[in-house]
Amino acid sequence: MEHQRISSGSPWELIIGYSRAVRVGSQVWVSGTAPVWPDGSIDPDVGQQTRHAFDTINHALIEAGGSLRDVVRTRIYLTSAGDFEAVSAVHGELFAETRPANTTVIVAALLNPEWKVEIEVDAVIASRDRVGG
Repeated sequence: MEHQRISSGSPWELIIGYSRAVRVGSQVWVSGTAPVWPDGSIDPDVGQQTRHAFDTINHALIEAGGSLRDVVRTRIYLTSAGDFEAVSAVHGELFAETRPANTTVIVAALLNPEWKVEIEVDAVIASRDRVGG
């Protein structure tokens, strides 16, 4: 079965040897997505970090032929339980209608101490001909 590999252009993809997302058939797996802007900056606000991570995820899903509407599972990694409410508010806004399965866990740390959240998703896209957005 054909594998569609999607890149976000991050230099880490080549260094580590991974793809932002991989589509096989109708299924898409999006790698853990950190809140890093193209210039390498990181907004200290956890809500903005969450929004930016989901924006990066959505761009990958669009390239795969889908969008956030196709997400069936989210996994959210937080470094502080105190950030749960702000992150959940963004998640709830984006997924109020689709309501994917979700797991949110508190971790000791993420790769960069400025990251407060990292997100990965799984999606199912009904047809390759579907227009994302």
